[in-house]
Amino acid sequence: MILKACNRREFLKCAMTAGAGVGLTATTGSWAAQTPAVKPTSLSTPNAEKLGWRLCCQLYTFRDRSFYETLTVLDGIGVRLVEPAFFLPLSKERPDLKTSEALSPDQRREMRQRMSDLGIAMPNYYAPLDSDPKAYRKIFDFAREMGVETLVAEPPAEVFETLDGLCQEYKINLAVHNHPEGSGSKYWNPDTFMKACEGRSARIGACPDTGHWVRSGLDTLESLRKYHKRILTVHLKDAAESGKRDSRDVPLGTGKANYAAILKQLHDWKWRGVMTVEYEHQSPQLVAEVAQCVKFVEDFATNARK
Repeated sequence: MILKACNRREFLKCAMTAGAGVGLTATTGSWAAQTPAVKPTSLSTPNAEKLGWRLCCQLYTFRDRSFYETLTVLDGIGVRLVEPAFFLPLSKERPDLKTSEALSPDQRREMRQRMSDLGIAMPNYYAPLDSDPKAYRKIFDFAREMGVETLVAEPPAEVFETLDGLCQEYKINLAVHNHPEGSGSKYWNPDTFMKACEGRSARIGACPDTGHWVRSGLDTLESLRKYHKRILTVHLKDAAESGKRDSRDVPLGTGKANYAAILKQLHDWKWRGVMTVEYEHQSPQLVAEVAQCVKFVEDFATNARK
């Protein structure tokens, strides 16, 4: 299957190939009449919220299903925030439609309504902010319409000035993400990112991916401390083996990321913001392992508040 054969970067290429020749379909608008009202599940992380930590899920985690299917899963485990990615499918019935700025106004309205019905919000968006500035404004317009606070991306350093201006105009942050060494990531080394954002406003910051630091063989706590006040959001991820690019994800606290120390550091800093669980391993127990990651954060927060 494509999903098992592709890593995150390869997944996008595979998805585009698989979708070649498929035209966009129109939104029927009939789903609301056919779908009964749903009572949202209670938030599963009340103590984390009291620390100012808002638990989110990066939807690459559930790339084996659509956005709408994943909303139901997250509601079931009490996660109220989502971070879609621009290359993932909107619905099972319309896999050619992606959760991105390419959606029509009606499709965006439906997407917002589906989230609203479950009490779910979209504070982050993993966006295609590459080297083509002509596409940026459409992305920022979509983000503002969807209630996004922070765009997560890996843009080249030479466009930071342009993006900083748009961040100021739209009052939306840019959090620069990292992939592992050897993946083509420009920012696998924290020092590279810190140099790139010198002189930029506070709206240009970091989205550290701790699991990818493990895969790069970096000390996660040391790397986190280099970012410090530039951290806007975090991808919560643990990995089984240090220094191995293909090391699989494991539940938080069971791998090499030193997660108790990472959360303690964020707590000591009194850091507040969106923490996004991302679980790349397509485990047969995927939902249970994601719930275990969420519980790890909530257990830490519960103990921290005692």
